[in-house]
Amino acid sequence: MTTLVTEADMPTVDFAFADAHEQRAQLELLSKENWIARGPFAYPIFTYEDCVAILRDKRWHSAASVLAEVMGIQDERLASRRRESILSAEGDVHTRLRRLVAPSFSPRAADRLRPFMREVINGLLDAVTPSGRCDLATDVCDPYPIPIICELLGAPKKDWELFSVWAEDVLRIFNATAAEELDVIFKAQDELEAYTLQLIADRRNSPADDLITSLIAAEEAGDKLSEEELVMMVQAVIVGGTDTTRNQLGCSVALFAEHPDQWALLAECPELAPKAVEETMRYFGAVRSTGRFASEDIEYKGMLFPKGTLVTPALAIANRDDSVFPDATTFDITREPSGQPQMTFGSGIHYCLGAALARAEQQEALPILARRLRNMKIDGEITWKPSTVAIYGPENLPLTFDPS
Repeated sequence: MTTLVTEADMPTVDFAFADAHEQRAQLELLSKENWIARGPFAYPIFTYEDCVAILRDKRWHSAASVLAEVMGIQDERLASRRRESILSAEGDVHTRLRRLVAPSFSPRAADRLRPFMREVINGLLDAVTPSGRCDLATDVCDPYPIPIICELLGAPKKDWELFSVWAEDVLRIFNATAAEELDVIFKAQDELEAYTLQLIADRRNSPADDLITSLIAAEEAGDKLSEEELVMMVQAVIVGGTDTTRNQLGCSVALFAEHPDQWALLAECPELAPKAVEETMRYFGAVRSTGRFASEDIEYKGMLFPKGTLVTPALAIANRDDSVFPDATTFDITREPSGQPQMTFGSGIHYCLGAALARAEQQEALPILARRLRNMKIDGEITWKPSTVAIYGPENLPLTFDPS
């Protein structure tokens, strides 16, 4: 017997929690009751198995293009600004885009930047290690990914501050407070588009060994990216490759500060970096959930989800699923792979395109930080971003450590 999801018996969740830590604690409690709950805009999905099943079911489409409307934002400018994006494209359109750009985002492409990543993180640490204290969020995490993205794209290094502001402002569209920030969002979108068009024009005239040149040249069976698609992909790199990396690094270091034995172990055994990255992203990922809507009526586990129904696979809760990750509430960078990946990069066709680059950035930064910030301790109070943001992390992370 199939039950309409709106009439099904399930717990109800109120997202008006004080902060994201309390929010996760409440969701973890609800996940013990049921695999699904009823929220104000969507149905959170809790278990690893159900999150993966929904994310891999192509009938569930990315909510990236409709999230603002779902949250009740009524602004006629939204429709005129909507662009096809690899984040929201589905079916043959998404398959084509992914096929054309995949070689530019391969692990091999990311590995070429590893020496530069080490140079960047060491340079940032050189400025703070003699004093034995810093605000890691503002001094290290915030600036860390920007020079790497500039290097990847072949953009001038002087533009890193522009990238930083645009990335944060464009991503406000996914925040619960987006309705009050539309003017800021639209301004950042316009400035980023003009900048991107100029970058592409420069590369058409002067090809170089960088991502933009690679994307311009990307071709398969006579098919190439259009100008609009090139703009979309470059913007996705600038926005997606900035805020996620800086916030995840902050989350990871804050987590290690609570586990000094693991921090010391990473300093002594830098070869554990790949496992440490997967474990920090599993235990405390900066991307806590994602959104999908039913492109048609969908029946799943005895429930009927009418076309247009929004669900939010709770990646942070799935990452603590004991049926997949034994002793899931224990943080252990020596954890052996369970056979299933952590969920912070998502799953299915919208699995994070930049996962190889993001992994490389974390794998290079964390062991250097562990080696150079010995006896690291929290120095005061961490200021966390509000629970309304799409990508979570510390705004301020004050630390002390042995001067060097």
